[in-house]
Amino acid sequence: MSGGVPSRSSRARRILRGPRPEAVPALVARACAVVGVVDIAAGVFPRFRHSRMHAIAEVLPGSFGPFAAALSLSAGVLLLLLAHGLKRRKRRAWRAAVALLPAGAAAEFVYRHSLIGMLISVALLVPLLRHRAEFAALPDPRSRWRALANFVLMSAGSLALGMVIVSVHPNRMVGDPSVADRLTHVVYGLFGFEGPVDYAGNTSWTVAFSLGALGWLTAVTTIYLAFRPEHPAARLTEEDESRLRDLLAKHGGRDSLGHFALRRDKAVVFSPSGKAAVTYRVVSGVMLASGDPIGDVEAWPGAIERFMDEAKAHSWTPAVVGCSETGGEVWTRETGLDALELGDEAVVDVADFSLAGRAMRNVRQMVKRIERAGYETRVRRIRDLGEAELERIRRAAEDWRGTDTERGFSMALGRVGDPADSDCLIATAHKADDEPGEYGDLKAILHFVPWGEDGVSLELMRRDRSADPGMNELLIVAALQAAPKFGITRISLNFAMFRSALARGEKIGAGPVLRAWRGLLVFLSRWFQIESLYKFNAKFQPRWEPRFMVYRASADLPRIGFAVMQAEGFVNVALPLPRFLRRRRASAARPCAHSVAEHDVRAA
Repeated sequence: MSGGVPSRSSRARRILRGPRPEAVPALVARACAVVGVVDIAAGVFPRFRHSRMHAIAEVLPGSFGPFAAALSLSAGVLLLLLAHGLKRRKRRAWRAAVALLPAGAAAEFVYRHSLIGMLISVALLVPLLRHRAEFAALPDPRSRWRALANFVLMSAGSLALGMVIVSVHPNRMVGDPSVADRLTHVVYGLFGFEGPVDYAGNTSWTVAFSLGALGWLTAVTTIYLAFRPEHPAARLTEEDESRLRDLLAKHGGRDSLGHFALRRDKAVVFSPSGKAAVTYRVVSGVMLASGDPIGDVEAWPGAIERFMDEAKAHSWTPAVVGCSETGGEVWTRETGLDALELGDEAVVDVADFSLAGRAMRNVRQMVKRIERAGYETRVRRIRDLGEAELERIRRAAEDWRGTDTERGFSMALGRVGDPADSDCLIATAHKADDEPGEYGDLKAILHFVPWGEDGVSLELMRRDRSADPGMNELLIVAALQAAPKFGITRISLNFAMFRSALARGEKIGAGPVLRAWRGLLVFLSRWFQIESLYKFNAKFQPRWEPRFMVYRASADLPRIGFAVMQAEGFVNVALPLPRFLRRRRASAARPCAHSVAEHDVRAA
């Protein structure tokens, strides 16, 4: 047919061939989720079981006696649990589905003697077997926190669903039991015991079997997650760290975030030549890299290809946060991913910095006021500090932290005073007039990591809350003034999210859309300190270097955003250990370290 319009025969051939192999996992996952929901409904609601829809909706329906209702409920929950793994092409989810569907077909035939349920099972099983090569993703890193989270979520879901099961038989219920009695019946039933609620006929057996099935599923899935075969979590080995340090020694001056690749809770992939590398961490199924690749720009494509291969092998969602414009261009060119501007990094050129002038008046006045209050500053390399002083600084940095969770990922190193980081720069504020406390006269700390041979990048800001406000301004100015004697010509300060939108939105002539966007950012700043970090950085008259996020599809952005918040420590989905179980040093009351502008920066 002319004009490029496909003929009717070609369309028919495409239909007979079925969906494209790469689309099968998502289609099978949706089908499993739909069938799972209908199975749960069929196992819970009596009217649904006897409707005309039940014959085409059940994988494990049975004859809808008490045992069959529990089978339907169990199958529905399992299919819902498997749907997400099938969508992510997980091999283990495929094996479980291949085992479950024939069992469902057998149960359909034995209990109902109907071919319809068997056909549904076969309809799902055939594409799974035909396209088994599409389900080759390796398992995610093991975490016992996932077992605990599964137990909590499954228990909550079982209680809610159990209350529905107990309450959907009002005509067969003996008396009018209270909500407390019904809840007690659910809890007893999850453990396999009879509760205080009575029913007429065999309904009591239906409820008992259904509640027992929910309890059994909660226990089995939790035990499986707790004891499943281990897949190592991300850890930087000594050999990997040594190779990365060699690359940074040669190419570390290109990216201010390069030294943060040495976080030891990251994994790394190297290019085939070994001249470039990408470090990453997997968070909630997102393979999250930060900054630019390390090493020779010419070798970046090889490292990026290895990164994408690893993401595909595990069915992780690839993403990069905080890369430079050059890095974003290479990522998008080599992978076909898209880029989104996240904000700007504040970089101060030491030669151009001065406290003189009207623009620096506020900083100048604050610094002079603090100096008159008796504070003094010291700026040194880590290697120039004694072990006793380093230990005081480490303890102060931990105890002055304003949250139980250490924040930071893309622009945080996660350690202070490590012998391997001897080139790091540390600025401290002291007040000798005060009575020496637990940390001597130490009042505030700024920690910088190397940025090549002539630069440093701010990594940590902590202060004693009893100290006067303005400690961070004092120490940044001290670091800038001391920089020439260390051969430092540039200092990277904090990263300001959506800096350009905030700056343009407050100018005369800004349109309603831009003003509304700025208003939303100001509102969100109550929790995430977006505006305060921008204004704090702007005090030092920096030049702004844009930073980008690289992602695969717009639909992935919410998931990536949540993963970034988890990695940076703003969202803690893993339940923390109770405070009395954590190993902490005995100390007096721990003051919080942060004011609005003096947040543990880099975490943002």
